[in-house]
Amino acid sequence: MQVGNKSYRTLADIPEQVPVFPLSGALLLPGAQLPLNIFEPRYLAMFDDALSSHRMIGVIQPALEDAVNGQGPVKDLCRVGCLGRITSFAETGDGRYVISLGGICRFRVIKETEAGRKPYRSCHISPFLSDLEAADDGSEVDRKALLLSFKAYLEANNLEADWNSVERASTVTLVNSLSMMSPYGPAEKQALLEADDLKTRAETLIAITEIALARDSDEYGRILQ
Repeated sequence: MQVGNKSYRTLADIPEQVPVFPLSGALLLPGAQLPLNIFEPRYLAMFDDALSSHRMIGVIQPALEDAVNGQGPVKDLCRVGCLGRITSFAETGDGRYVISLGGICRFRVIKETEAGRKPYRSCHISPFLSDLEAADDGSEVDRKALLLSFKAYLEANNLEADWNSVERASTVTLVNSLSMMSPYGPAEKQALLEADDLKTRAETLIAITEIALARDSDEYGRILQ
C-alpha cells in the first residue's frame, strides 16, 4: 500500500501501538482520503505527536448503541478501525488544523494502552495485512448495479451528480468514495468498513441503499394515506 511518500508492505511497517481518533459516523478506507478539521486541544496534541513520529493515527467509531457489553477489548470503541497517514495539513490561524488522512489498512483493537500523560487515547492493534497487498482492481464488482443503486438514491432525494466524473472513476474509487460519502449511520458505516473485500463492500452498499429507499418509500406512503 502506497500512501503519500511512504510504502507499507509488511507487519514491520505498522506500529504496534497507535493513537486513536474516535469519530461517530466517520469512515476511512484503505487507499482513500479523509479530510478532517481538528480543533479540540487533545486531538491537536495527538496530531502534533503523530507528525513528529510515524504520522499515523487510527480512525475508529465509538461502540455502536446496540453493541453487547464485553464483546471487545475496549467496550466504548468498535473493534475494527482504519489506520491513516497524515498526507497533508494546514494551519488555519485560529488554532485549527485542516488535515487529510490517507487510508493504510484496517486494524483490530487488541487493548487500550494506559493514558499516562497524553490527553488522547491509544491502542495496541492488529493490522489487516491483506489490505497491504496488491490493490483489488474491482473486476468482481457489479459496477452497473452499483451505479443503478446510486442513481435511484439521487432521484429519490432530488439530488444531482457529475455523471461524467462518476463514469470516468475507477471501480475501486467509485466503491470507496460512495461508501465514505454515503449519508448512512454508524452501524452501516461499520458494516462497510468490515466488508471482507471490495466486491462485498459494493454489495453491502447496494443492500443498504435499497433498504433506505424502501423505508423512505414506505414512510412516504404512510404520510399520503
